[in-house]
Amino acid sequence: MELQTQSQEVDAPTTITIKGILGLLMSNTDAKENGKRVISLGIGDPTAYSCFHASNAAQEGVVEALRSAKFNGYAPTAGLPQTREAIASYLSRDLPYQLAAESVYVTAGCTQAIEIALSVLARPGANILLPRPCFPIYGLCASFRNIEVRYFDLHPEKGWEVDLDAVADLADHNTVAMVIINPGNPCGNVYSHQHLKKIAETAKRLGIVVIADEVYGHLAFGANPFVPMGIFGSIAPVLTLGSLSKRWLVPGWRLGWLVINDPDGSLMSPKFVERIKKYCDINGGPATFIQAAVPDIVEQTQEVFFRKTINILKQTSDICYQKIEDINGITCPTKPKGAMAFMVKLNLSVMKDISDDIDFCFKLAKEESVIILPGIAVGLKNWIRITFAVDVPALEEAMERLKSFCERHSY
Repeated sequence: MELQTQSQEVDAPTTITIKGILGLLMSNTDAKENGKRVISLGIGDPTAYSCFHASNAAQEGVVEALRSAKFNGYAPTAGLPQTREAIASYLSRDLPYQLAAESVYVTAGCTQAIEIALSVLARPGANILLPRPCFPIYGLCASFRNIEVRYFDLHPEKGWEVDLDAVADLADHNTVAMVIINPGNPCGNVYSHQHLKKIAETAKRLGIVVIADEVYGHLAFGANPFVPMGIFGSIAPVLTLGSLSKRWLVPGWRLGWLVINDPDGSLMSPKFVERIKKYCDINGGPATFIQAAVPDIVEQTQEVFFRKTINILKQTSDICYQKIEDINGITCPTKPKGAMAFMVKLNLSVMKDISDDIDFCFKLAKEESVIILPGIAVGLKNWIRITFAVDVPALEEAMERLKSFCERHSY
């Protein structure tokens, strides 16, 4: 792993997973000795807390589909026709054109959508441009497909915007795509319409596809509304990846999608479509009865359900941001504006006996039973990622323990 000592940025290890490192941290907690319950601010699974629960429409839709006994068999590998149609209709609400159901492929969560996207773009000598920091599954999938990974930086002082000059410098004739994650994981950013258009124009000049990870789509609570990258599909072809997991608070249902946003048809060649279909044949998709519930889920969930989630996330992100301002040794350069997590910078110069972000997180787990993800897992050494999709009492307790830990380890 090559370390850039000035900016403390690293290439995310291709062998690391968030669940793997969080498991190691969990095993390092010592709740019996310190008498403190374990509080995890590490993984973006809001269902661990009672303030986040699935909508009635989602639950009833699944129960009805299961009880009907019509969906116990195999679904078509690209997804049930009614499921593809419902997802196309849902996403088209925010687009200047109507998506065809045939452009939608139903996947086992967004993770499988990532795997399929990278697999169909892979070719000998190919490279892909990933943001730094980045959700590590992209690097892991690329390594399995022998795709070279090249990282472009996100600017924390500019709301984690893409360094478009770096993108242009990194790309060559073997570059197949660039990835953007909006709303941002792990950064908590929400890109403006103007910035997304510049990304599309850059991709057009370079002749590459934009893979738009929108698993946190619509979870925006700052000045910028969520803008889907597919709006700019006529500038550069876009593969949109998403799922029910975050907006509907059902990550365990594993219902995601890969969508081709290509109104001009520059990407939708028969060969490309056939490759996607073949990978769907290999991988299979989510449970048939979950797919069957999707039309009810996306059409009947009330807006009040979404507003409640947004209000909780805004409240908890504000609590995190305000608490961090009072903690010596950590700073947050940009207030979170969306998603469920954000990045916080460590100032090791004011800390004693803390060597780096991994050391910080393992000692925090042992002494305070608080789990936070070290930044190296997402490509930023000496940063940490804090998840705020947590109920308020647990979050406030965790932040107080974090403050005590930092005070104890500060000069």
